[in-house]
Amino acid sequence: MIYFVFFIGLLIGSFLNVCIYRLPHHESIAFPPSHCTRCETNLRPGDLVPVLSYLLARGKCRYCGEKISLQYPVIELLNAILYILFFLKYGFTIIFLKYAILASLLLVIAVIDYHLQIIPDECNLFGLIVSGAFIIFYNFSYTSLIDAIFGLLLGGGIFLVIALVSKGGMGGGDIKLMGVLGLALGVKDILLITFLSFIIGAVFSLFLLGFKLKKRKDPIAFGPFISVAALITMLYGTNIIKWYLHLILG
Repeated sequence: MIYFVFFIGLLIGSFLNVCIYRLPHHESIAFPPSHCTRCETNLRPGDLVPVLSYLLARGKCRYCGEKISLQYPVIELLNAILYILFFLKYGFTIIFLKYAILASLLLVIAVIDYHLQIIPDECNLFGLIVSGAFIIFYNFSYTSLIDAIFGLLLGGGIFLVIALVSKGGMGGGDIKLMGVLGLALGVKDILLITFLSFIIGAVFSLFLLGFKLKKRKDPIAFGPFISVAALITMLYGTNIIKWYLHLILG
């Protein structure tokens, strides 16, 4: 089963690359078929085998020799690895399915925001629909519904206040993403995501400033920090909260 999960992760990772490239340009993710961005030759099935095609072609287009970004196999492998981690923790369950979908979504958001400093509304809308569907069709209760609604309001609300106070220091896409994650994961987890995202953001920003890769006034996308924090929370959130409570309460 674990090999099947890994293989599915690779296949979906390949599709995520299409989303990462096309969504910011408002292009359809279904049509036209995958093609070389330079010579525009439609790719054959043999050209689309995750990771393997990249290695066999030595990172170049087979038709024009254009260099292919290393991002493509990295995203495919990273998505497959995330699927394996969630599978090992939750088994082949509905929770695994939910977290796998969210993980793939967060991967797309992180890469797009890192490169372009935008989070497409299509991504947040998809996350909203998926989160709502799981609430309605899986283990529905008024308690879970209230937790989800308060999670949405809290997640989006905290970042909205930050955006207002900082006068644009936080983007609208980040606010929406936190709302979606609050709806999907509830109050407890969205508080942890908020805390972790700022810790991760601070450490990474200090690294960039320390090595002079960024200047103080240079904008830094926050979506990747939220995404990493959410992935950590989905995988290890319960353990982190237990450790923290034990530390505080002794």
